[in-house]
Amino acid sequence: MQTLGVKLLEVGEGTVTLELPISSAVSQQNGFVHAGAIASVLDSACGFAALSVMPQNCDVLAVEFKINFVAPAVGVVVRAGAEVIKAGRTITLCRGEAVAVGADGTRKLVAVIQATMIRAAKSSA
Repeated sequence: MQTLGVKLLEVGEGTVTLELPISSAVSQQNGFVHAGAIASVLDSACGFAALSVMPQNCDVLAVEFKINFVAPAVGVVVRAGAEVIKAGRTITLCRGEAVAVGADGTRKLVAVIQATMIRAAKSSA
């Protein structure tokens, strides 16, 4: 997320909000934020939300996710928020959304995600 310039805005138990600055570095040929950048920030938001309800010696990995892109992302930033729907011992289900925020503060829903995360041992890598 550091490469994309993503910032952590909020963390709560089972919730996370991240912010992706919009620039040419994350845009595709039509000037919209690339779907891959939006997918990355939504995946991370879901992962961090799931991690927030795990024991300290655990990590999480995505097992699967489904993203619906509902509008082109243009503006100043994309805010990706995620929440845990159901946390189990092994599998945690999350949902989230990405909203493009314009320079004037207008907000537009651009994508929604549902993701399944699996509890994993913390990696030493």
